[in-house]
Amino acid sequence: MSSQSRPRNQEEDELEMAVDQAIAACGGDKRATIRALIVANNYLEEEAAELMKAVSQAYRRGRFNSYTG
Repeated sequence: MSSQSRPRNQEEDELEMAVDQAIAACGGDKRATIRALIVANNYLEEEAAELMKAVSQAYRRGRFNSYTG
């Protein structure tokens, strides 16, 4: 069964719309779209690393209590 003939769910439809929007935002240039997504991903990875570092430092300083369930 090809992927074109199977019914898609709402999540897949939303993903396809997001892909179309990203490509449109880059003027239809798929290489520019990929480049922009890589840059955005790198930025988010750096932000996540900074947040993890900040949380780790706060945890060491006793600002967070560990969960004992």
